[in-house]
Amino acid sequence: MSTIFHLDLDAFFVSVERILTPSLNGKPVIVGGDPEGRGVVAACSYEARSYGLRSGMPIRQAFKLCPHGIYLHGHGEEYIRYSNLVENILIDYAPLIEKASIDEFYIDFSGCKKIYGSSIQLAEKIQKEVWKTLNLPCSIGIASNKTIAKIASDFHKPKGITHVINGMEKEFLANLPVETLPGVGIVMLKNLNSRGIYFVKDITALTQDYFSAVYGKVGIDLWNKANGRGREFLSIEHKRKSISKETTFENDITSKEELEKILFQLSGKVAHSLRKKGWVAATVNLKLRYTDFTTLTRSKTIDFTDDDKTIYDTAVKLFRNAYTRRVAVRLIGVGLTNFTKYSEQELLFDDYEIKRKRMLRAVNIIRSKYNYNAILIGCGSMNVLH
Repeated sequence: MSTIFHLDLDAFFVSVERILTPSLNGKPVIVGGDPEGRGVVAACSYEARSYGLRSGMPIRQAFKLCPHGIYLHGHGEEYIRYSNLVENILIDYAPLIEKASIDEFYIDFSGCKKIYGSSIQLAEKIQKEVWKTLNLPCSIGIASNKTIAKIASDFHKPKGITHVINGMEKEFLANLPVETLPGVGIVMLKNLNSRGIYFVKDITALTQDYFSAVYGKVGIDLWNKANGRGREFLSIEHKRKSISKETTFENDITSKEELEKILFQLSGKVAHSLRKKGWVAATVNLKLRYTDFTTLTRSKTIDFTDDDKTIYDTAVKLFRNAYTRRVAVRLIGVGLTNFTKYSEQELLFDDYEIKRKRMLRAVNIIRSKYNYNAILIGCGSMNVLH
């Protein structure tokens, strides 16, 4: 029998901001940018949520509901650093960890009862250590599979611990609204409600065949989740250290303009690879090798991105600062590190940026169907090649 923990850092961005600025404690704090701008709420404190604010809400709407709130742009580098510190704590406890996003972790404690004893006591110990060491609050869900553990971690926020005993999954879910189930978005919720399905128990009262006929594979997945089923094993991938593209020239190059043009192409290719994996990256790396084989590497950490332009703009600044010798260049490369999974709600985007990111994902689909050069993206436009 599997024992899966889901650890969710409570209002993570806000919690980090309060570590950096303790005077924010107890106040309605909103991370996401200028309240007069076109951004969205990336995170908000529980004090702000009491006014109806939520992640993903347009920042202007949030300001109308909570005009006295404290609105911040956020510190992306600090969020990454604290997320990694939490992971380092968990590594000391668990044989298997899956970092689902910057602020949530699945931990497999299957077969560890003789080592740790009670799951509740273990969760309390981890929760206390994360708080004592980093001053970060977290909630933990414990269950026999990932789906139930994730739902359970949200059950008694903040600083909650919820253990769903094996065999009680269906009963635990029964009276929860259907939107509690992962994968039920606004469109699906509206469709389910139109069929008289409001609670999870309304799903389990119907057959799997019904959901298969109406929604296909998505319906089968939803029916299984409603019946308390989910993955019992973590998705452990070899942690890729970097995504990079580099070019070694047949004839060494001295032209800055030519080198920047190649840098632009390489930046687009690493961004394309990043989006194919469903990742975003926070660190851009430049590699530069002169004709005498002297090699320089430079890096800069920025807010999470998968945008060609942002990656290129960062890389070209690194290049201009690094290319100080009047010597030809033999090799140039761009790399990305420090990954997390893509999620609009976790990132500090305004409306324009969200539309651009959706456009970039459409570009990836077209490139996958035809080839990379089917669409060439410039700094402010794109060209479709026929």
